Amino acid sequence: MQLHEKIPNNVDLAGDRKLLRALEHWQPSFLEWWQTMGPESFQATDVYLRTAISVDSAGWAHFDYVKMPEYRWGIFLAAPEPDRRIGFGDLMGQAVWQEVPGEHRNLLRRLIVTQGDTEPASVEQQRLLGKTSPSLYDLRNLFQVNVEEGRHLWAMVYLLHRCFGRDGREEAEALLARRSGDPDRPRILGAFNAPIDDWLSFYMFTMFTDRDGKYQLVALAESGLDPLARTTRFMLTEEAHHMFVGETGIRRIVQRSCELTRKAGDRGARAEGGIDLPTLQKYINFWYSVSLDLFGGEISSNAAEYFACGLKGRANEKKFEDHLALEGVYRMVVPEGGGLRETDVPLRNAMNEVLRDAYIDDNQRGVDMWNKTIVEHGIDFKLSLPSRRFNRRIGIYADLSFTPEGEPISKEEFERRREEWLPSESDRSYVKSLMQPVFEPGKMANWIAAPTKGIDGKPLTFEYVRLA
Repeated sequence: MQLHEKIPNNVDLAGDRKLLRALEHWQPSFLEWWQTMGPESFQATDVYLRTAISVDSAGWAHFDYVKMPEYRWGIFLAAPEPDRRIGFGDLMGQAVWQEVPGEHRNLLRRLIVTQGDTEPASVEQQRLLGKTSPSLYDLRNLFQVNVEEGRHLWAMVYLLHRCFGRDGREEAEALLARRSGDPDRPRILGAFNAPIDDWLSFYMFTMFTDRDGKYQLVALAESGLDPLARTTRFMLTEEAHHMFVGETGIRRIVQRSCELTRKAGDRGARAEGGIDLPTLQKYINFWYSVSLDLFGGEISSNAAEYFACGLKGRANEKKFEDHLALEGVYRMVVPEGGGLRETDVPLRNAMNEVLRDAYIDDNQRGVDMWNKTIVEHGIDFKLSLPSRRFNRRIGIYADLSFTPEGEPISKEEFERRREEWLPSESDRSYVKSLMQPVFEPGKMANWIAAPTKGIDGKPLTFEYVRLA
């Protein structure tokens, strides 16, 4: 079987011999990476997975059992828009590019490499999680996320090979050479260099960090480079499942925490082997603040240049009235003299913050859903997103100290109250102590409630993963 037959695609691999040869050279390295750094101990396991075999409704979600190394990783671009034009920036109204303009080559390569690096990184971070899955349903969802991150890597590697020649081939090899957490060859973004070794962190990651990924993809889907825009539009169809796993996973933990809290009374959910709501809040504070950093600095000349050149727009650019953003300003709170003041920032320089605003609103919807579950159980507690100034490492608030409400405090006070706001070693140890595998079909670990329905219309008792 030829490579273009083994890899579902709608980019005419068979008709592009040069691209085909480049991917033939890269594929064995990818499979070696997957065997080495993919889900440990489950490579030979049959998993009930969704595979995209085309972009239309009939082929987008094909379900069947498959061993992960045999997953049909494909290359798909969303259908082209006739006479598509650049929708923002200095080049607004010009025809989109099918090839990379020489003057934007380095900027586009940086954008694609940075996005591409996150895909294998998350697989590496989560490679041991399967051993402590709370159910076969969750195990299958983990592996679905993993293989789709692998497909998203293929999507970015396709662009590197197609658009950047020898430089792109070298970058594609480097995507497999870096390792999450490796001190000598770390992943590009800091949030992708810490292991995710408990399921609460996994749900937080898929809720908050994958949601950052959604907004980066939404912004790139506006790009004047048409192959990039079409690639990311299709990636978004798969990214939705990742966020579903996180949002509903946390809701199920909240539900079980409430059930166990009512049962335990004053002793609290931990007395019944659950994850208490205050600990959940600490994990929200950590993962949300880490994910906010992924948008970059609040005031950014790079973001202004990406917008001006038509490389990266705002989320759903069409909803804005002014697509040039030359005269507008963004009202921003900035640190000054130990306090805070409001100032106007040129809109193009605040594009990271505009995207972060959409991200924050989207996350708040999920938190509201979790709080609705708490109210339904009659428990007096409310989860919340901390201020965008809290616990930041990148941007104008980096290396400054704020409460979760966003009030400036001294570094000494922050350190004194750190374990009040962020997971302590004791919290992490307790959560890890709950991570005992449950592999009987239909059964759930004690600390998480069952989902409301199964996958692909299957019952919860379905054998989503066939374990020997």
